Amino acid sequence: MEHWSFPVSYDDSYLPDRDARYWFPERETLNAGAREEAIVRRLREVMTYAWERAPFYRRKWDEAGVHPDHITSLEAFERVPVVTKAELRASQAAHPPFGDYLCIPPHAVHHIHGTSGTTGQPTTFGIGRDDWRAVANNHARILWAMGLRPGDRVFVAAIFSLYLGSWGVMLGAERLGCQVFPFGAGAGGMTARAASWLAAMGADGFYATPSYALHLAEVARAEGYDPRDFGLKTMLFSGEPGASIPGIRDRIAEAFGARVFDCGTMAEMTPFMSAGGTLNGGSGMLLWQDMVYHEVCDPENFVRVPYGAQGTPVYTHLERTSQPMIRLFSGDLTHWANGPSPCGRTYPSLPDGVYGRIDDMFQVRGENIYPSEIDKVLNSLDGYAGEHRVIISRESAMDELLVRVEAAGGDAFAPACAASLRKVLGVRARVEVVAPGTFPRTDFKARRVIDDRALFRDMAAPS
Repeated sequence: MEHWSFPVSYDDSYLPDRDARYWFPERETLNAGAREEAIVRRLREVMTYAWERAPFYRRKWDEAGVHPDHITSLEAFERVPVVTKAELRASQAAHPPFGDYLCIPPHAVHHIHGTSGTTGQPTTFGIGRDDWRAVANNHARILWAMGLRPGDRVFVAAIFSLYLGSWGVMLGAERLGCQVFPFGAGAGGMTARAASWLAAMGADGFYATPSYALHLAEVARAEGYDPRDFGLKTMLFSGEPGASIPGIRDRIAEAFGARVFDCGTMAEMTPFMSAGGTLNGGSGMLLWQDMVYHEVCDPENFVRVPYGAQGTPVYTHLERTSQPMIRLFSGDLTHWANGPSPCGRTYPSLPDGVYGRIDDMFQVRGENIYPSEIDKVLNSLDGYAGEHRVIISRESAMDELLVRVEAAGGDAFAPACAASLRKVLGVRARVEVVAPGTFPRTDFKARRVIDDRALFRDMAAPS
């Protein structure tokens, strides 16, 4: 397959013909059986590489009785134990700063990124120079598949910090030969300035979170602009569910008059766009299995579920040499389907994207509920004004679900919304309508669920 070696060596000057559908025609249209054989060979190579260089993996696999030579099939690979974020944090605490799964000398680290640490100890990403180039080439391929071409202007409206999303898109766009507009986000008043810049200069491509795109459309209109006049043709999103949810995707497409693409896995798995949508590929995301090997697994035993079934993604780098992730457990929730795609590529797909997290699920009166299900219902309703909050509380022994919704539908909105929620969720939800603009908008991931049941238990407990 084109340029598929380990370690990889890409030609940074290569570009397909401008009208070509594929960046690498052979790799992207290979039949499933041949691709799986190639992936098995690569998995052995990657595991051997890590076995020889990373005490973390050698120790973990020794304990599990697994050796790289045992990987003779994808089924055999399922015996390899998954890696959790907690294990990565423990490794870095014991072997700072990069952990004992770093497979290059520390002085060879080219870029340092990481998590914010807002929910615990931060994780440090040490990325080698060759890996940085490989990410650029991989992301350029995916941006090409979304319809972007050399010379297009790409507006990056995400925070430039330790967060890898903005950097990853910028890398791919630069490699593709685009004009890159690294606008960023996060400071007060920046959204109004973004609208002003887009109105003045226009752009072909745009990257942010779905929440931010909807916020930008609101602010742009308030500033006197029509978002459709920005000229955007390709909008890609990551960081939160939304771009694969029909109601949200359609609202963004209608607001800007652009094509909307979902992408993204985990920052640890950069090239995180290895799950990404394509032009003429339908909804959801393709799994670019020659960049990262994606499995959708039963979260109890981490064995792959059949196509069509729901599970949690487990990811393995096939090209990273600095901090390769080998069977990283995501904790996300999705279902997958077999290829080929309408775009002609033969990868499997996530038809509805990644639509939740296992630990985001909450139970109300015995029903499992994911926040993305509520998002999907609200975004399908006329009158929904773009934001909401979900409050879970408990009165006596009964869980209560309250959805506060920004809406402009008058008295008729609340009962219609409650009926739609009950039909989808299977439980009664009380709906309270509030004025548009009540809830703050965000430049980053939206947090909409408030669970007050623990507070109720604490108050009700005997002293």
